[in-house]
Amino acid sequence: MFEPILTRRCALPRSDSIDVYLADDGYKALRRALREFTPSELVDMVRASGLRGRGGAGFPTGLKWRFMVQGDQPKYLCVNTDEGEPGTFKDRLLVENDPHQVIEGAIIAAYAVGAERAFVYIRGEFFLGVKRWIKAISDAYRMGFLGQNILGSGFSLDMTVHRGAGAYVCGEETAMIESLEGRRGQPRRKPPYPSERGYQGRPTLVHNVETLAHVPHIVLRGPEWYASIGTPQSTGPKLFCVSGHVYRRGTYELPLGTPLREIIYELAGGIPGGRRIKAVIPGGASTPALPASRLDVTMDFEALAAAGSLLGTGAIIVLDESVCMVDVARRNARFFAHESCGLCSPCRIGSHRLLSLLDRLEAGEGTAEHVHEIEMICRSIAGTCFCPLGDAMAASVGSCVIEFREEFLAHASNGLHHARA
Repeated sequence: MFEPILTRRCALPRSDSIDVYLADDGYKALRRALREFTPSELVDMVRASGLRGRGGAGFPTGLKWRFMVQGDQPKYLCVNTDEGEPGTFKDRLLVENDPHQVIEGAIIAAYAVGAERAFVYIRGEFFLGVKRWIKAISDAYRMGFLGQNILGSGFSLDMTVHRGAGAYVCGEETAMIESLEGRRGQPRRKPPYPSERGYQGRPTLVHNVETLAHVPHIVLRGPEWYASIGTPQSTGPKLFCVSGHVYRRGTYELPLGTPLREIIYELAGGIPGGRRIKAVIPGGASTPALPASRLDVTMDFEALAAAGSLLGTGAIIVLDESVCMVDVARRNARFFAHESCGLCSPCRIGSHRLLSLLDRLEAGEGTAEHVHEIEMICRSIAGTCFCPLGDAMAASVGSCVIEFREEFLAHASNGLHHARA
């Protein structure tokens, strides 16, 4: 049976305090990293572990670090806590219940890439998370884990907290950096990537909260141990957020490669009322929906891509047979239309046109031509936007039409509609 790694302290009394963290081997990995390994050796260790980013893209973490280690210019680290993906609440769990685990991982990452300034960018609505971050960082300074000459190693790191203003697009790394610099949160053209030119034009390492939480465990227990968890290509544990039509909603820590059916029926308790599943969104609202016929897919990067979706943030949204998929597509389109920064035309115009068409279908005023137009717009948006938001919208809405086309056509031909929310 799998024993939790990232969340093992979360249920302890005062789990957010530095005293509890230190009593459970807290900052032991940092001491080891600073005393026993060079920065280059730490980079190689993380590369050997196979750790991939847990923010949605799944980029190899060690490779990202390797891109940062060139040259002696000032470098920065950004801890991305702007968790705005619908259905996702894993980073919030870690920040509110075990912030020192993330701080320790951030310090090790900063040491490995030569960064001496770190920024914690947190979603503005996470009021408790902001308080926990500030208190934890203050305690880390007090104990000598942050500041000048950390633990006598000669390495120094300052860390500060910055609240966002509630823009979903700031979860994208370059939009987050724009916001940190005091400008409107809009994505930058890539390349250059942040590892080459990020905050103030300097190399910047951007990592998701969950990604950094893995780092202390890799340093303490070794890359081979870490790589033994999960699948050969998708290594380590993952936090899965399960919501929707299940008995036990919540966050589950499991090895990558765990079957989706097992998560829904064994861990989350199955579907209330004896209903059947109609669809599952496996990685948050920005990932394509899967029909019930693909429930046997395993939750890892490769298997989900082969099944026609993505792992994303690991936010599993379960939809039973009572759900209208036209309404699901409309709600998702409304979210993306609201959150579009408006920088590029395909996203700015396409999102509102999609929402208009889906509103008409849901109101019983649509036609088969409207269904075809929705498909065409999704295809035209994909791959043409400045940042991933437009692609996410096209994948989300487009998958609903592709997998449940008959339901969309039934709305068009029979005037079916549901109460609008």
